[in-house]
Amino acid sequence: MQQPHPAPRPGPAAGRQPDTAGRILVVDDDPTVAEVVTGYLDRAGYAVDRAADGPAALDRAAAHRPDLVVLDLMLPAMDGLEVCRRLRAHGPVPVIMLTARGDEDDRVLGLEVGADDYVTKPFSPRELVLRVESVLRRVRPAVPSGASGPLGAAGLAVDPAARRATKNGTELALTLREFDLLAFFLRHPGRAFGREELMREVWGWHFGDLSTVTVHVRRLRGKVEDDPARPRLIQTVWGVGYRFDGTGAEAV
Repeated sequence: MQQPHPAPRPGPAAGRQPDTAGRILVVDDDPTVAEVVTGYLDRAGYAVDRAADGPAALDRAAAHRPDLVVLDLMLPAMDGLEVCRRLRAHGPVPVIMLTARGDEDDRVLGLEVGADDYVTKPFSPRELVLRVESVLRRVRPAVPSGASGPLGAAGLAVDPAARRATKNGTELALTLREFDLLAFFLRHPGRAFGREELMREVWGWHFGDLSTVTVHVRRLRGKVEDDPARPRLIQTVWGVGYRFDGTGAEAV
């Protein structure tokens, strides 16, 4: 990945509506990175707020609820994981984490606390903008044609239009990607999907770390399975990937 280069600061554009694409909160204590990211997002039509540490980020989010947060993992006073937890405690918000660490365990930790995506520094700012657009497309109210009808099996019920999921009548607290993953499985019961295919169909990515899929499947099992250690609904198909069994029968 390439090192970010400063983006030209855009002048005022006649008739431009900066809030139409969404409000993004950029949280990074490196002023150069924050300026570059802000510049590219601004050019893409987003309204951008900035914060240099965790407490400031929480204050900004409380004052103006963002549509998405670009959040550095390594922050002074309060790390990005804790910021993500506290943001999510006040309601769902998509999060893309930035990290300079190459250790997969750190990336998995971000996904475990509910980050929807992560980008490793140094990165291409254009790639980050594409990731932001991809995540926001998933959270918009619009639902793909033919996919808006209610879905259900084995006590699970999903309403894609309302983005609401329940198990035996009790609402499930799902992240953006967990919801999309469950809805996808319910649309395709009995079919096995590889992790690459799930990443393409659910995340909309044609590249990326496949541990993203593994972590989300594990988290989703923890919320929909009676015994996540012995999953009956989201089954592992060895050598292939995963299959949703709407009957809830135990794999043999």
